[in-house]
Amino acid sequence: MAKNTNPQFADFGKRLAQLRKAAGYTQQELADEINSTRRVIAYYETESDQPPANILADLARALGSSTDALLGLTEQQTPKLSSRLERRLKKMETLTPKAKRQLVQLIDTFIEAEQLKKQASQ
Repeated sequence: MAKNTNPQFADFGKRLAQLRKAAGYTQQELADEINSTRRVIAYYETESDQPPANILADLARALGSSTDALLGLTEQQTPKLSSRLERRLKKMETLTPKAKRQLVQLIDTFIEAEQLKKQASQ
């Protein structure tokens, strides 16, 4: 028996891959995030036109998206911070105050160095 497919979901795999890359995930990292396998993610990105109902909500949550955007029913809103950066910032919040200060100082050093490079090239 042939599967009933909704033509609207035909680009599901492409959307999934785009959202995954925009969020800064590898296939393995996304799989780990939703307690799945890399093969499952690869399958849905390349070979399936059937959205995975059992993990759709988990995918949307991990990618900082809505299920509607993942399915192509609405446009994806561009987040202000990348999901990857947001995850790292949340992890920073769990550090000790001293470690946070050191990390912020390190980040400030990189930012200042980049600003100096830009000024020197102008």
